[in-house]
Amino acid sequence: MFVAIDQNKSLLDQGPFDIVLHKALLIYLIYLQEYEQKHPEITVIDPPGAIEYLDNRQSMLNVVDDLNLSYSNGKISSPKQLVVHGDPNSVPDAVKTAGLKLPLVVKPLVLDGTAKSHELFLAYDHISLSKLEPPLVLQEFVNHGGVLFKVYVVGETFKVVRRFSLPDVENCEQSHNVGLVPLPRVSFTAASAVGADLDPQVAG
Repeated sequence: MFVAIDQNKSLLDQGPFDIVLHKALLIYLIYLQEYEQKHPEITVIDPPGAIEYLDNRQSMLNVVDDLNLSYSNGKISSPKQLVVHGDPNSVPDAVKTAGLKLPLVVKPLVLDGTAKSHELFLAYDHISLSKLEPPLVLQEFVNHGGVLFKVYVVGETFKVVRRFSLPDVENCEQSHNVGLVPLPRVSFTAASAVGADLDPQVAG
């Protein structure tokens, strides 16, 4: 039987549980860690220590690069990126120094489960970068056919699903667009691309 967890209360004041299955906000992880320490016999999925890489967009992509994956047609890598902190006015110069090419996908650095942590923008010029609110991750936008793949892994079992993503950006769009363009949320369940008529080169 599944029992809902009250995230306004400590886990120690709830239960008893056999398994704790969660997708908790970052602020609630301290309760999960506390519960793990008091009840080591209980399985927590996923353990807070196992998801720390996924709370930070920089560390998440660093893991991909560290794997040094390759396949028959080339290498698998993450987009070129820059993490920015501090004064927003310094961002344009930092981007130029890093050699990042426009347009850039602008993402909050920390993923804490809130709506704000999923707010994305596409930056088409350097001037608009000074309007941002660090800490942020800036990534070169890579055309990918408007589809992405999410891989879910539990033990030795995995599931791959296709989701609609951001559309490709053509050269003519880059020359006409300026400023920061807010992007719709992508990759969530309602954006499923199962059964859609997708380009076979990217949807295979």
